[in-house]
Amino acid sequence: AVYDLGGGTFDVSILEIGEGVIEVKSTNGDTYLGGDDFDDKIIDWMVEEFKKDQGIDLKHDKMALQRLKEAAERAKIELSTAMETEINLPFVTADATGPKHLLMKLSRAKFEQLTGDLVEKTTGPCKNALNDANLSASNIGEVLLVGGQTRTPKVQQTVQGFFGKEPNKTVNPDEVVAVGAAIQGAVLKGDVKEVLLLDVTPLSLGIETLGGIFTKIIERNTTIPTKKSQMFSTAADNQSAVTIKICQGEREMASDNKLLGNFELIGIPPAPRGIPQLEVTFDIDANGILHVSAKDLGTGKEQSIRITASSGLSPEEVKKMTRDAESHGEEDKKKKQLAEARNEADTMIYSVEKSLKEYGDKLSESEKKDIEAALEKCKGAKDSGADASEIKSSVENLMKASHKLAEHIYKAAGDQQAAGAGAEASGTKPSEEDVVEAEFEDVDKNKKES
Repeated sequence: AVYDLGGGTFDVSILEIGEGVIEVKSTNGDTYLGGDDFDDKIIDWMVEEFKKDQGIDLKHDKMALQRLKEAAERAKIELSTAMETEINLPFVTADATGPKHLLMKLSRAKFEQLTGDLVEKTTGPCKNALNDANLSASNIGEVLLVGGQTRTPKVQQTVQGFFGKEPNKTVNPDEVVAVGAAIQGAVLKGDVKEVLLLDVTPLSLGIETLGGIFTKIIERNTTIPTKKSQMFSTAADNQSAVTIKICQGEREMASDNKLLGNFELIGIPPAPRGIPQLEVTFDIDANGILHVSAKDLGTGKEQSIRITASSGLSPEEVKKMTRDAESHGEEDKKKKQLAEARNEADTMIYSVEKSLKEYGDKLSESEKKDIEAALEKCKGAKDSGADASEIKSSVENLMKASHKLAEHIYKAAGDQQAAGAGAEASGTKPSEEDVVEAEFEDVDKNKKES
């Protein structure tokens, strides 16, 4: 595990290393947690103590605040090796009675008390990173400390307590990132061949499907390079084109995620909804460049788009989106359930209307009226309902009402089969040579609608 607590951000990565291959299993972090927050805690304490002593609030004095900032950072660094430090700022400010001086002592115990909540906040991303990698703290063989703030004894104690082992302090926490970047640059250039870094996707990638749902094709923390395909179909009869909207994020609805790009696949032959087979492929190469293609398996027509790393998100945006997904989890789940319920209702309405058109003449007038009433109720619930359970209830009622239609369809098929069997009995039995064995393939039942 790499525990990186720098000046402005916190990151933790879980790596698997073996035979020169470094594979990133997962990453997590907090973009609003870093060494500056530790400085701010000391500044707030100094301002409060000075106000109690002198009755002056230094928060409104920009010059004084700058000196406090420098003194806080100095004190923090000194407390990594000493048990107590003195903060001495002569002429920090002045009032009508004359200049004021700031002289305070800050102990390591008081510093740890002030910053305890910040250190504890780093354990949350550590837990998330381990969960994403399907590992526990006991599976971690080595913990590397990166970033100047990891020199704080309390941070080292917390890391040791969480992972159950003493962190490795053999690397220089200030230089290790630069050294790693230099090695990776040499790997990409071809100068270093004995090391290979396998990175992961920071966020899930997918497309927008019927109802505005975000359908993930490549899950977050998937090792790259990677290539994944999924089958989709049309959402309407005789649909001649589909728009592929590529999104990145963890939210359930596409509109809440980052739109990376879109393109159209045109020239789909007229066909009932759900019949065309459209294969969407996501391919991320070793350089992190995403290639998305959509192919109509019937005609062989294909369209694609190339999305470079610059089209994506900064590390800060990635972490913000991950946090947003966690905080809006319940709300997003309800939105997705509503969209799925509407999709289910839409499919059921389409199926019943089609069957009613073909076999409606076999129903009695009252049976037909019952089905039509259930149809209208289901349409109303789908179009105006904001409750997924209400829409699902109307779908179930329509399903029950349409059972009579199914009975007539299968009864007619049974009568036809019986008539055919009678005709065959009275005629000549075909020889084995005349029988043709048909091969058929069950098309993916889980085929999604685009």
